[in-house]
Amino acid sequence: MKTIEEFCDKHYACRDGQAWALIHCKDMNEAWQTARPNWLVWIATRNGVLTDVELRRFAVWSARQVQHVMTDDRSLNALDIAERYANGDATDEELADARAAACAAAYAADAADAYAAAESDQAQWLRANTKPNFA
Repeated sequence: MKTIEEFCDKHYACRDGQAWALIHCKDMNEAWQTARPNWLVWIATRNGVLTDVELRRFAVWSARQVQHVMTDDRSLNALDIAERYANGDATDEELADARAAACAAAYAADAADAYAAAESDQAQWLRANTKPNFA
């Protein structure tokens, strides 16, 4: 196993991440166990750190950390299928279908946000540009 310094040098770690790891961790295993979430993702996605299966499982685990904010069943279903796929229990076709459904859910959520923002902007404009008639 590479030392923290060797790992950071090989993968061009940012100065802050390398300094933190060298000060707080005795080896890369400890860095993996204690790193901030964004640094954990950075470590996990370096070439050769995780196998494809491990990386898929890590991606599912990461998404599960924010599952509580997922409100569309298509997103939740996609997460379940991604987990099944990572474990070898779903087909490429099932994964592709789930991905398409999750993308549709994300598009719908984005459209709803844009509509709500436009409505809010319009309401603010109306309040600022209309005079009340108290007669």
